[in-house]
Amino acid sequence: MEYLDFGTDLVSCRVSLFHGNRGEAHAVITPAPGHGSPLSEIEAVSGAAADVAARLGMQPVFMRWMLSDVTNQAGLIPDGPACARSIIQQSPLCGSRASLLLMLEQDPGLVEIGPGIWKDNHGRIRMGDDDTVECADSATMTRRYLLNLDNALRKEGGSLADNCLRTWFFVRDIDNNYAGLVQARNEVFAGIGLTPETHFIASTGIAGQSRQPQRLVAFNAFADLGVESRQIRYLTAKSHLSPTYDYGVAFERGTAVDYADRRHVYISGTASINNRGEIVCPGDIAGQTERMLENIGMLLEEAGCGAEDLAHLIVYLRDIADFHTVSDIFSRRFPHVPAAIVLAPVCRPGWLVETECMAIKGISLPEYDAY
Repeated sequence: MEYLDFGTDLVSCRVSLFHGNRGEAHAVITPAPGHGSPLSEIEAVSGAAADVAARLGMQPVFMRWMLSDVTNQAGLIPDGPACARSIIQQSPLCGSRASLLLMLEQDPGLVEIGPGIWKDNHGRIRMGDDDTVECADSATMTRRYLLNLDNALRKEGGSLADNCLRTWFFVRDIDNNYAGLVQARNEVFAGIGLTPETHFIASTGIAGQSRQPQRLVAFNAFADLGVESRQIRYLTAKSHLSPTYDYGVAFERGTAVDYADRRHVYISGTASINNRGEIVCPGDIAGQTERMLENIGMLLEEAGCGAEDLAHLIVYLRDIADFHTVSDIFSRRFPHVPAAIVLAPVCRPGWLVETECMAIKGISLPEYDAY
């Protein structure tokens, strides 16, 4: 992985670049704290995103805006570019009003195939926000999102069970509404034949608010219509982590997918937990952060990857007071990796911090689909 810094006085802009058969890049862009008004901060981020795309000769395929006040700031975000987009209230803890996770590809040939759903010319599908899903309780909304995605994939010759590799659920008031998400996801997965004996889907379920305050759940996803089961490996790190179904939830700890020239690794939201499902270092933010990173390291190692393969990191904190402790640890361990630390309570009381990430490793398997 090549790491680049396109930062200026106005914005921090870290980029990870993978060359391969076709270029792929990830960036995290954040305005300098105290830079100006909400509009000027968002304009600075948008300008930096356009600059990254121009410098790399790539096009955005996915954008997730993480905002401090989604109700007042979402309307300031420009409409373009045409790709999967998500806007979530998860306040950046560095003191800025906005942070952007940007993913880019070379010549993706994007086509919109449904509300918020975009397909590239290799059959990879990214789902951003779908504001057409009717608002309801968290279980009903979760069920509708998953079934809508399944229907969209079936129209393209795939399915949720066979082709979806990654999901994200952003839950308003997660302490009260997460149980409904879990119930509905378990029911949908059982209905399409996903069980502990088959597989689940890598996932993050975290606090976050949609631009529509009445919406209890927002949803994003990634799927690949061309992927075959032989290309996919599910990661467990059993020495450090318990299976998720041990405590009643249905998602994979991580998923590795091999292509002709690269391995994509999707690490689900991971916290400070042991292989008995117990919280490690209760009440200790530094201890929880170190154990969480140890768990992530074991999942990456199982996929044949290391920190040098990380494409980006998103860190979720329950308490703003823990920011400096966590930021210091990440700055020391991952000084060049694009990363954002945002305010977003984790789904289980007692967990103070959670992190998700993606890694990309160069390999050579010509029998698989060229990316």
